[in-house]
Amino acid sequence: MRELLLFLFISHLTLSLTAQNMPTTHGMTLEKMDSIFQIEAQEVDKEEGSWQLFYQDRLLFVLTAPGQNRMRIFTPISAEEELELGEEKILLEANFHTALDAKYSLYNGFIISVFTHPLKELTAEQLIDALRQVALLADNYGTTYSSTGLFFGFGDTEEAPAQKNIPEKRINQKPQKKN
Repeated sequence: MRELLLFLFISHLTLSLTAQNMPTTHGMTLEKMDSIFQIEAQEVDKEEGSWQLFYQDRLLFVLTAPGQNRMRIFTPISAEEELELGEEKILLEANFHTALDAKYSLYNGFIISVFTHPLKELTAEQLIDALRQVALLADNYGTTYSSTGLFFGFGDTEEAPAQKNIPEKRINQKPQKKN
């Protein structure tokens, strides 16, 4: 858990520093993004150009680099060391067939679900859909490995990538309130 917190802090600090004092001039703006997050997420913590949100019981991170016209949404899923033999292949196949706009990736010792896009060209609808896909792809790790209900690229005789019975390994689920 300590490694996760360190990872999140370093990631947040790095891109937060890049984003400072670089507002976008047209298209998607940091202000528009914040407005959308305030509506879509259960909780939002904001610093200049970056957010931490609880969305569908998942902790999502949003990092922007307006000067480079980029944005990224991601959520950690599991420790990379917990990957089972052959699971990397399943993740790569899922990135082609069942993970549409969100993708599986490895970053700093973690398996993550990530969405990247040019910032200015991003629409509100795409941003909302990206939140859904990042959360769903993380939730479907170990089962369908999908970010939507679509299975892109499968013909009538092809089947979806093999599903494995991998125990749920959610490391970033929001603690449930006790009644």
